[in-house]
Amino acid sequence: MPKLAGFTDERTLHAVPPAIGVLLAIALALPSPTARAEALPPAPDAAVLRAASLGEPIAAAQMLVLYLQSFDNQPGISIPFRDLDYSRVAAWLDTALRLDPRSGYPLMMASQLYGQVSDPDKQRAMCEFVHAQFSAAPNDRWRWLAHCAIMAKHRLKDQALALRYATAIARDAGQASGWARQMRIFILEDMGETASAKVLLGGLLATGEITDSSELRFLTERLQTLGIAEKTAEPPKSRH
Repeated sequence: MPKLAGFTDERTLHAVPPAIGVLLAIALALPSPTARAEALPPAPDAAVLRAASLGEPIAAAQMLVLYLQSFDNQPGISIPFRDLDYSRVAAWLDTALRLDPRSGYPLMMASQLYGQVSDPDKQRAMCEFVHAQFSAAPNDRWRWLAHCAIMAKHRLKDQALALRYATAIARDAGQASGWARQMRIFILEDMGETASAKVLLGGLLATGEITDSSELRFLTERLQTLGIAEKTAEPPKSRH
């Protein structure tokens, strides 16, 4: 097709959107991935990337997570997540969060992507990363810690770890959903700590925080059930 007079296929640099230019600059600065799991380089410095992003830290954060994800599916090879260096994975996710603290994507990757490997040590590493990041913004990040609590309980079979995460949510994330704030009660019950679960549940009902009638009825019935279980578990009193 002939070209129209006065038109060309080239666009000037000034016509490129600033965000695209930032992404291109960061992409060129990052090392090229090679088909080896250990090739994941140390995470770049967040302050340096923030300065280089020219006012586009969110775009820089997105570029980082895309780069990190490229390591599981490289040309000619598919790398299992469990073969990656998880200390470096955590560092990359941390850098992305520093650039874009409001994004939940790095925490989703930690808990539901890298945390799903069949390696208990690496599962724990990702959950500990989520727990550490949770403290910076509990009301925004409780969902990912709740997922880790469930994973600790059912996959790692570590009730104490699950209780630690669930307690952090109940203590620090006042805006978390009711089921997440009540999670520690049911973990305690599963651990055989019926008396402690009963005290916590009674305290939750006494605060008046629960306003939904269905939820109130369910928790009240649960408290009654715990009371019956506690009495049943009591050793018979001596007649002497």
